[in-house]
Amino acid sequence: MAVKKPTSSRPPRTPRLQLSDHATTVLRGRYLAKNNVGRIIETPAQLFWRVATDIAQAERLYPKASRLPQAAQRWYDCMARLDFLPNSPTLMNAGRRLQQLSACFVLPVEDSLLSIYDSLKHQALIHQSGGGTGFSFSRLRPHNDLVASSSGVASGPISFMRLFNLSTDVIKQGGTRRGANMGILRIDHPDILDFISLKQTPEEMTNFNLSVGMTDSFMQALARQRTVALINPRTHKPTRRLPAQLLFDRLVEAAWASGEPGLIFLDTINRANPTPHLGAIESTNPCGEQPLLPYESCTLGSINVANFVTRTSVQPAIDFARLAETIPLAVRFLDNAIDRNRFPLPDIDRMTKRTRKIGLGIMGFADLLIALKIPYHSDAAIQTATALMGFFQEQAHRASADLARARGVFPAYRGNQLQIRHQRQRNATVTTIAPTGSISLLADCSPGIEPIYGVQVSRRVMDGVVLTSQHPAFIRRAQALGLDLDRLQSDLAAQPSIQQLTSIPEELRRLFVTAHDVSPEQHVRMQAVFQRYSDSGVSKTINLPATATRSQVAEAFLLAYRLGCKGLTVFRSGSREQQVLSCHPSQLC
Repeated sequence: MAVKKPTSSRPPRTPRLQLSDHATTVLRGRYLAKNNVGRIIETPAQLFWRVATDIAQAERLYPKASRLPQAAQRWYDCMARLDFLPNSPTLMNAGRRLQQLSACFVLPVEDSLLSIYDSLKHQALIHQSGGGTGFSFSRLRPHNDLVASSSGVASGPISFMRLFNLSTDVIKQGGTRRGANMGILRIDHPDILDFISLKQTPEEMTNFNLSVGMTDSFMQALARQRTVALINPRTHKPTRRLPAQLLFDRLVEAAWASGEPGLIFLDTINRANPTPHLGAIESTNPCGEQPLLPYESCTLGSINVANFVTRTSVQPAIDFARLAETIPLAVRFLDNAIDRNRFPLPDIDRMTKRTRKIGLGIMGFADLLIALKIPYHSDAAIQTATALMGFFQEQAHRASADLARARGVFPAYRGNQLQIRHQRQRNATVTTIAPTGSISLLADCSPGIEPIYGVQVSRRVMDGVVLTSQHPAFIRRAQALGLDLDRLQSDLAAQPSIQQLTSIPEELRRLFVTAHDVSPEQHVRMQAVFQRYSDSGVSKTINLPATATRSQVAEAFLLAYRLGCKGLTVFRSGSREQQVLSCHPSQLC
């Protein structure tokens, strides 16, 4: 297939892009446009200009509405400064032949072969376009259930999940990587025990993240030490009863052993569902932060808050004034992306434009705290997160309301929860907290709202590509203190925490808190703060040391539910043979 030449190869005159070596490596491997023989045909500056000019074309759709002057230039400046970056499909595809700009999709799986294989086909098309897919398999009849049409028995949801997993293996996103999936099964499905134990076999479901759909009724039964009924989705009748504690213990054991499944709190999600008149939400995107209805998609983007620090005469502070200028630009960019998107299916086009969901979030939060001289696991960090995200949510909603006045509310606005609250918005959802794994590498900042994983980190970014780096702020501060970084390197690679390294001054150890220095409770409480001010969900991993206990996993799950989180994922270091992040390259494989 011929590659469409970028819209414009001449970006505006701006200061030279300040990209790290790792960012350049990832851009060259995954993002920059290539010709038919695989030769790169654009620079990073040309990529940002290509994306900015393409998204700006949506301004022409609203001639009677207020338009953004010099839109392309302003969006280019945001991306070139690494203040804001959209999700990977937008960077890859905007202004090119594919023109598929969304990261997240949810597809329905009904209890029929036609629906299952339609979704399988649609999954392949989405993965080919660079998107990820989420599925709830809870509507499928259980293993060994009756199939009246053939007088046989059903193979159950897990057998079909294996089919979806195999399909993912043979479809590469943008020619660079395999796609990602979320697979969800309700806690009251008759096959739930088999589902919970799936990832205990390392070669199973390698292209899926798995989550159990938890319900309020189950959590209440667990608290009261009662049994719960497993319900056949075909007949809606109980098949048997099991102690809630038994199911929860199995779930905890599996998560402790392999990091999966995670939890999705379905009733919590649906209490926040802005469009319940369109249906209940049963699934999320692969990383769990974006609950979506069937055929909905979402275009994501993140603001690098580490860039928004101003130094007063007393101490560094968040630059709320500049943040207030950037958030509306990002909201408008994502809304425009919906109009510029060439969706892979007509049903997705229709559903996405009915609700116009976008997901603006943040990255670089841990780096922001370091710049503010605040340890991640402190009360001051919680207070900072509250102030930051409260302001962020307010400004993002205001920006969407301004767009609604200029362009109109989203078509499904009538009868939804926002109308009931007299909250006119252009978008049914505006904010979400995504993991930002790839784009945080481009911005050279910490991913999402995670604490730094280590002062020295090795990261698998593409097939066969491992990048190792030391935290730039640590390097600067260590050099200022006269530390010999070469002599420290082996110590930094030996363990994720620096708290026991007495050769490092206390002021550095206090500030450079890593994921394994943060208790499970502190992880969950930080996630809950961001959830309070997010329309959608929060992608955050509760990273645990290898020594973490099963009871700590159980306590984290229960606390997340009590604090109103929409989901939770834990990962105990060393619980898998392969992991994306490590402090030493040899630990990645």
